[in-house]
Amino acid sequence: MSAERHRMPALFVGHGNPMNAIERNRFHLSWEALGQRLPRPKAVLCISAHWQTHGVRLTASERPETIHDFRGFPKALFELEYPASGDPELARRVAGLLADHQPGLDSARGLDHGAWSILVAMYPNADVPVVQLSLDSGRPAAFHYALGRKLAPLREEGVLILGSGNIVHNLRRFSFDNPAPLDWAVEFDEDVKRKIVSREHGALIDYGSLGEHANLAIPTDEHFLPLLYALAGRDEAEPIGFFNEVVLSSISMSSVLVGETGGETR
Repeated sequence: MSAERHRMPALFVGHGNPMNAIERNRFHLSWEALGQRLPRPKAVLCISAHWQTHGVRLTASERPETIHDFRGFPKALFELEYPASGDPELARRVAGLLADHQPGLDSARGLDHGAWSILVAMYPNADVPVVQLSLDSGRPAAFHYALGRKLAPLREEGVLILGSGNIVHNLRRFSFDNPAPLDWAVEFDEDVKRKIVSREHGALIDYGSLGEHANLAIPTDEHFLPLLYALAGRDEAEPIGFFNEVVLSSISMSSVLVGETGGETR
């Protein structure tokens, strides 16, 4: 069945360390397998934790550059290029869906590592066009969920909606010497997954109410918000699958597949 006829799943990926892009570890291999198993998309719309703006913006370049938006990593990571084409037509389509918010089309912005570190494993030939949608910083979680709802028709058009972040993301508490999962991080991660399964989206939007560990798990919201974009268009009957259910110290790699089975389905 062609991508145009197949309702694409929506995906939230815990992207973690940028080195996952070049290390053939469990995370990289899982993304590679995902790209081989899922229906092939016409294009990817990525909402990454690493593009925060004032106002809503979309990449609109024909050939977006590979942004190496980090420091202190090996030379090989900085040398990696992901030459996927952009899709200005899709950018205009998304802008139309979000017209109430007057999205800006950015012809200079490239793809940050929240996008390409995953896509280099899923689509290593860089032969699927990619558009990024920014996170309008300062807006409440309900705003981002509402945008995600407006994007749902894209799934019928062969577009893979990809949220890239981490359910738990606290770098200040992260231990490079001891990646054993911290109890509070595991507890919060499990609570969020239970809320996803039971479709308690209101509780996820009001994530600050998710128990005493919420402030530790989400000290800033940019890594959590992409999850809401993936969940917002979920139909009642659609399955939810989880994969990479791993907590490393104070970062959760747990990832969510909406509309397709994969990993553990609930």
